[in-house]
Amino acid sequence: MNDKPRRRLPRSVREQEIIDAAVHVFSQRGYRAAVVDEIAELAGISKPMIYLYLGSKEGLFIACVRREALRLAAAFREGAEGGRSPELRLWHGLFGFFAFVAERRDSWVVLHRQAPEQSEAIANELARARRSVMAEVTALVVAGIEDSDGGAGLGADDADFVAHALVGAADAVTDWMERHPGRSPEGITLRLMNVVWVGMRNVLAGEVWSPPDAQGRK
Repeated sequence: MNDKPRRRLPRSVREQEIIDAAVHVFSQRGYRAAVVDEIAELAGISKPMIYLYLGSKEGLFIACVRREALRLAAAFREGAEGGRSPELRLWHGLFGFFAFVAERRDSWVVLHRQAPEQSEAIANELARARRSVMAEVTALVVAGIEDSDGGAGLGADDADFVAHALVGAADAVTDWMERHPGRSPEGITLRLMNVVWVGMRNVLAGEVWSPPDAQGRK
């Protein structure tokens, strides 16, 4: 029997330790199969303490989603801030995104592999998490349009479309990363940049492709 007294920590620190443990368990077990007893044991506290701090299993999962979404959005935003041009901001932002996925695999699983239909509250939090990332990408695209003197008439709707295309592509590439675990975030970012930036650069410069029989369609 371990008689060593439990550390007395500030509530904010203890909550982060609980969320750390919960992210790991939820990523391994899934929301439905995860049990609070295992999370409590991993966090080194009692099960009632988890309920005292976070209210319920659902509340704990929502806290996990909220924290990891903030971290993911920050990874993209802080990365993008390191670039001096639209293409370098996109490069650094995507690299921050893929580095997060590679280094925090448990976090990524909780954010994007858990079924959103678990409950309305969880579905809403997952949707909010996606919107936070989308907002960062959209802001980057808008900045790129502004830096290119208006991007040949591109506007907010175009920026929103491009942001959704970029986030969708990045999400899909994370599945590819899982099947190719030896690939580095830097190499993956380079490959995606070569797919998306050439097209974005041309559009920002005013070049627009359409099929020969488009007849003005969009």
